[in-house]
Amino acid sequence: MITIREAQKDDAGQIAPLINIIFKEMELEELEDVPDPAVLKAITAAYQSEAYLSGAATTVVAEANGQVVGVAFGYPDENEQKVDQVLEDATSFSDVFADDPFGSDYEAFKNEWYLDSIVVDPKYQGMGIGGKLLEAIPEEAVEDEKSVVGLNVDFENPGAKALYDRHGFKTVGIKKIGDHWYFHMQREIQQQIFSVNRA
Repeated sequence: MITIREAQKDDAGQIAPLINIIFKEMELEELEDVPDPAVLKAITAAYQSEAYLSGAATTVVAEANGQVVGVAFGYPDENEQKVDQVLEDATSFSDVFADDPFGSDYEAFKNEWYLDSIVVDPKYQGMGIGGKLLEAIPEEAVEDEKSVVGLNVDFENPGAKALYDRHGFKTVGIKKIGDHWYFHMQREIQQQIFSVNRA
């Protein structure tokens, strides 16, 4: 049984390796020479912060048998700089990041709730968990008074794009992040209280 719920500080250690899957796929230049333990430590610190859990951003997890097997993370577009600063601060503890502190390109479009990251443990893919996480997002957007959810999907990830197409996202532009090109997709949502089945 899969449970969708808001993340807690104690989840950060299980969230970090999942988010690192995304970082590896993005082939970020600033992380090329950074050892995995340092990256995981920075991600864990970020996902233990109030800003990432329920302040500037929201983190939602999928849990199976007491284990975090999926993560969705996002925020209102106006909070992007605050959110990026959290990860920059989390990398400042280590000399490994000193030459090239972890920064980020602006990814959100104006007036949207931006789904920054969504990932499912490879062992649990194909079980509908990505779709369940996507369906939980509109509730978070409405709480932040947004009527549009946006995201970026890599040109080289047609499977993910097909998932977003099925969930009502439409391509509204393209964007280069790092060395990759992405479709920017949006889904309009109704301004109402959603009753999402989170069990």
